[in-house]
Amino acid sequence: MKKYKMRDVIASPDNKFYKLLKKLDKKKYRDENSIFKAEGEKFLNENINFNKIIVKESKFEYFDEKYEISRHDNLTILKDNLFDEVSTQENSQGIIFLYSKNLNTIEDIKGDVVILDDIQDPGNAGTIIRTMIAANFQNLILTKGSVDVYNPKTVRATMSGIFKLNIIYETPEKIVEFLNNKNYLKIATALHEDSIFYEKIELRENNAFIFGHEGGGVSDYLIENSDIKAIIPIYGNIESLNVSVATGIFLYKMREKLQGL
Repeated sequence: MKKYKMRDVIASPDNKFYKLLKKLDKKKYRDENSIFKAEGEKFLNENINFNKIIVKESKFEYFDEKYEISRHDNLTILKDNLFDEVSTQENSQGIIFLYSKNLNTIEDIKGDVVILDDIQDPGNAGTIIRTMIAANFQNLILTKGSVDVYNPKTVRATMSGIFKLNIIYETPEKIVEFLNNKNYLKIATALHEDSIFYEKIELRENNAFIFGHEGGGVSDYLIENSDIKAIIPIYGNIESLNVSVATGIFLYKMREKLQGL
């Protein structure tokens, strides 16, 4: 007898938990329940506490033989047709995890911080998160109205990096107030009459690196309240860099500078 037959297998689309899983594709319900979905076998290899494992019925034996998932009390199995409805991947591996959202506040931020101002593209956000971890930056603040980093596309793009950062959403006004109170050096990436090349920045003990919207850049409010406006030199015939590319170049240069402090 298959081990999962000792458990309830969700087979009805009227099941309340199944309905919740479908709703979690929308930000409103992720916020209401303070949980989000992450999909893929790689999360079984991460030392991260999850709230629930959801497995496709036809994949149960594979995952149980390899990882002994039947030992988990918080395991739910879905009929294949229902699993396919809640999966957000075309070639799903047949396993989904539910995790609690990061509920930190801006006052929990310690040390250097990256600020994303009205970033909208999930792929850009995910790439920036991965780059932050690679460059050893742990704090991320997004202005309210920016992309939800807990949407499935961003979670997938972070390659589990979303669990390794302090992530906070806040208004620009509250962000500036916090940075001023904590004596941060506020560096906005923006083309301005007094912008300097990023190589010339002299960092402090606490630094805030501000990157802006894919089309409009950093808002006027954050530029006006910054201490330094900085740019990355462009040598070829192109107007600008993608924000995730620019962030990567910028943060690696800042890490080099910080290593030398």
